[in-house]
Amino acid sequence: MGYGVHQRRICTAETDATSAIAESIAQDKDITRMLLRSIGVPTPEGRPVENAEDAWEAAEDIGLPVVVKPQYGNHGRGVATNLQSKEQVIAAYHAAREEGRSIVVERHAPGDDYRMLVIGGKLVAAARREPAHVIGDGQSTVQQLIDKVNEDPRRSDGHATSLSLIKIDAVALGVLLEQGMTPDTIPAVGKKVLIRRNANLSTGGTATDVTDMVHPDVARHAIEAARIVGLDIAGVDIVAQDIAQPLQGQRGVIVEVNAGPGLRMHLEPSAGSPRPVGEAIIDMMFPEGQNGRIPIVSVTGVNGKTTVTRLIAHMIANTGKKVGMTCTDGIYVGGRRIDSGDCSGPQSARSVLMNPFVEAAVLETARGGILREGLGFDCCDVGIVTNVGEGDHLGLSDVETVEQLAVVKRCVIEGVHKQGFGVLKADDPLTAAMAERCKGRVIFFAIHESDPVLLAHRQKGERVVFVRDGIIVMAEGEQETGVTSVNQIPLTHNGRIRFQVENVMAAVAACWGVGMPVPQIVSGLESFSAHMDKVPGRFNLLEVHGATVIADYGHNASSLLAVIDALSQFPQGHRTVVYSAAGDRRDVDMIRQGEILADHFDRIILYEDQYTRGRQPGEIAAMFKQGIDRGRRAREVYDVVGWENAVDRALKLIKPGDLMLLQADTIDATVQYLQRAMEHENLGREIDLNAALQTKDDTAKSPVASNKSVAVGQTKT
Repeated sequence: MGYGVHQRRICTAETDATSAIAESIAQDKDITRMLLRSIGVPTPEGRPVENAEDAWEAAEDIGLPVVVKPQYGNHGRGVATNLQSKEQVIAAYHAAREEGRSIVVERHAPGDDYRMLVIGGKLVAAARREPAHVIGDGQSTVQQLIDKVNEDPRRSDGHATSLSLIKIDAVALGVLLEQGMTPDTIPAVGKKVLIRRNANLSTGGTATDVTDMVHPDVARHAIEAARIVGLDIAGVDIVAQDIAQPLQGQRGVIVEVNAGPGLRMHLEPSAGSPRPVGEAIIDMMFPEGQNGRIPIVSVTGVNGKTTVTRLIAHMIANTGKKVGMTCTDGIYVGGRRIDSGDCSGPQSARSVLMNPFVEAAVLETARGGILREGLGFDCCDVGIVTNVGEGDHLGLSDVETVEQLAVVKRCVIEGVHKQGFGVLKADDPLTAAMAERCKGRVIFFAIHESDPVLLAHRQKGERVVFVRDGIIVMAEGEQETGVTSVNQIPLTHNGRIRFQVENVMAAVAACWGVGMPVPQIVSGLESFSAHMDKVPGRFNLLEVHGATVIADYGHNASSLLAVIDALSQFPQGHRTVVYSAAGDRRDVDMIRQGEILADHFDRIILYEDQYTRGRQPGEIAAMFKQGIDRGRRAREVYDVVGWENAVDRALKLIKPGDLMLLQADTIDATVQYLQRAMEHENLGREIDLNAALQTKDDTAKSPVASNKSVAVGQTKT
């Protein structure tokens, strides 16, 4: 129950705080009796015995009637009560030996059998238990009467129902024999026939709720018994003639303290009021002010979700919390990768949420996982949809249109709890429309504060994030807070990369939603680099043999157009691209991307590698070429098998002063290839955008240039 560092665990009526030592004590009837007596709790006189003769000697010393039971036992197995003769004691000893090697004989206390349920040092329920029995009708045998009683739908063979089946076993045969009966005896009308002498539900007994009748002194003894044994949840068995009176005046005693007590007699008593024992356990495990949760941020969208996930995780970790993160690059806990590959599904999310070291979770949530298994969590504090755009993965899993894709992505927003926030891109119509399905509040973000969706939302007094004169601004109604200049955020490359500015705004909104102070937001943004160590395969800039190379994972029309928009600022003339698509993309999507490539690059190197996904060799390249044939700029087109072969071809063809867009086939392979090339072959180096643009007038080229009309860190209304 709960997540991460605040999770708790429970199995039946034992919690992760239930002491193993306490359980061992409770199983040992003799040690339990000794401890109870040491604090003045009344218990029956008794001792362990070595054999049947010793059992009778103990019975004589104690005085009849007596009880014989296993020293280590539960569920009333092997317990025989109110034994009046040597024959009964000897028979009971042998029956108890079938359940355990160590046997205890103790004085029989007169009265009824009561079970007190103590949870967290409080008596929360009490029941009077009656042994399994039948009432004669003058016509049916004992066995037939038992069969009729067992027809009650509340009875079953186990603990799944409120009552258990009554069974004939060696103990039951002995009890019947004491009454001069066998299973074939026909009792007289109204004759009560005991099948067991102990009143456990597991042996067919019934229970009547008596919680409101328990005397305060009896309740105090039960609580003391649970505490001296050391159990957080305990079933305390009491024998007394009147539970509404103190034990001392009626020779009442506590006979057992049980770990992992049964709850069904209190949840569904045979008679009387049910008691909310489940709620009592939860209240003990999660006291006032604790709910077992950690902050959960879920990020989805067509593009940018991995970058936003990584940035938010970094920003939260920068506050000192240990963050669990899932994304298409793996699972990370505290900055250490514990799994690799695409881990953006619910199974990976559950892995993070079950990690007992995680103090906050940032989860990339891809469409495939949502369609297969759902979200992997019940609700989140912040749900983000970065964009929908032209969509991606259309034609798979019955998602044929971009509108249907938006419905899938919307699941993250529908998963925001009532006190949480949905973060949405205001100038993406399909994304903005998700706001009405958010149970919490919504934070819209957009580059321009004049965006009509963002403006209308702000006029209602709600939260928005935008850029004004190069400053990221958080606004709630009329109140504004300048966060920091985009020039100070490495990921945006001096504010020139528009889609990274949008990713930053989404991250700012998310951290605002989880209550992070502005100085911590700023510190996180300014300490997150744009290099491969932080955002591998996301607009990484390199200089290779004098040419500028951009490594990016973009693999759909929307991401390709966003990257091309960023490339429009670069002065380099001749442009090369290494590109492909997975075989499960629609033909029309590949043709569309081919046309975009041909309109903006001089040289196109297509490749096919491991992700053909049912396509025939050469089929993917053929789809791209249909689009390339419609383009206006491309003059050279190469078709290569294998990503590394395509990169090798490109590196041989580019010249100093060229620009190359290198699509990352798989993130790990791309990063390892580039790092290996730079470190061991002196191929090139990572650079910043200033070096790539080779211009002094950097600010003028920024789409969000700064005049600082709202001072950084200033809040004004």
